[in-house]
Amino acid sequence: MSGGVSASARRITDALLEGYGRTYAAEAGIRLRDTPQPLYQLLVLSHLLSARIRASIAVAAARALSAHGLRTPRRMADATWQQRVDALGEGGYRRYDERTATQLGEGAGLVLDVWKGDLRRLRAEADGDREALRAGLRRVRGIGPAGADIFVREVQDLWPETGFWVGAKGLQGAERLGLPTSPGGLSEVARGRDRAALAAALVRAALDREIVETVRRAARARQ
Repeated sequence: MSGGVSASARRITDALLEGYGRTYAAEAGIRLRDTPQPLYQLLVLSHLLSARIRASIAVAAARALSAHGLRTPRRMADATWQQRVDALGEGGYRRYDERTATQLGEGAGLVLDVWKGDLRRLRAEADGDREALRAGLRRVRGIGPAGADIFVREVQDLWPETGFWVGAKGLQGAERLGLPTSPGGLSEVARGRDRAALAAALVRAALDREIVETVRRAARARQ
């Protein structure tokens, strides 16, 4: 890491990544590659994670949809509404299952119509402009600002041209941990690191104060 990053920030970052440095895509069993199927699976996961529901439930629902074969926009669009509801229910995503089932069907249709089922076409349209990418994602039914943030955060190691991105939740986690929150400062913290994993770990810190305390104790033990 750069000499501009304090020793304390280095220790906190090391402890954070060691304990919590796993992307949500990895947790959901998505082997993220720059190909249409895993990118679509990430879009679905981003949709599920953006609801007011525990991340563990959203991840379980994404796994259930995948187990039912709903891994591509074509398979999602061709499934019945009830099949989507049932898969979401198996994952414990019951509070929003009916609305989400409708949104997933409509969103899959848009991905097919606009980008021929391939989100790399959206990447090409955005041409390295993060805001253009986020705006394109928000065209998909059920993907709002939070869902767009999640997708950009998780895909950034594959699509690095939009720069390091942690989103609002990630910044909240950085603040709780005492890490820099300015774009430049946080980019220095991330230098040489797995950016998507670090961003996901910062989000986990924002969502769980126990993680913050655990990381702080681990960082102190490194002194």
